[in-house]
Amino acid sequence: MQQYDERLHVPRSWWLLGLLSSALVGVTLLPLGVIPLLAGTAAAAAAAAAALSSYGSARIRLVGDALVAGSARLPLSALGEARALDADEARAWRTHRADARAHLLLRGYIPTAVRVEVTDPQDPTPYLYLSTRHPLRLARALSAAPADGAVRPEVREAER
Repeated sequence: MQQYDERLHVPRSWWLLGLLSSALVGVTLLPLGVIPLLAGTAAAAAAAAAALSSYGSARIRLVGDALVAGSARLPLSALGEARALDADEARAWRTHRADARAHLLLRGYIPTAVRVEVTDPQDPTPYLYLSTRHPLRLARALSAAPADGAVRPEVREAER
């Protein structure tokens, strides 16, 4: 089975914004003295780092016979066709084509995605929408990972 593991870390520019925000907190505390300035800057930097690290810790993995996407874990036998979505098609599936029952691992800073059908009749979720920087690679890995000896559907790129 072809393995896949991707961490959906936040862009570097977000870290810069966190650093600048921490500096602004320090400047705001400047009238109170050097100690509050340093303490406030350090606390703001720690809070920003914790928030950015937590939000960017989501992962998409193929583990054994399951797809793990964020906190969701689905057996490969419950998954159908995987479609790699370009930026335009991904935007459509996030907005006007979206189904409220779908499970979304959505990161707005990642423009591309994969849409994976859920074929389990017991699961009301029609599909998974997974933000990914490597949609073709993820879709191919899903199609190459047979569940219970079954042949997986072919990978399709989004049609316009």
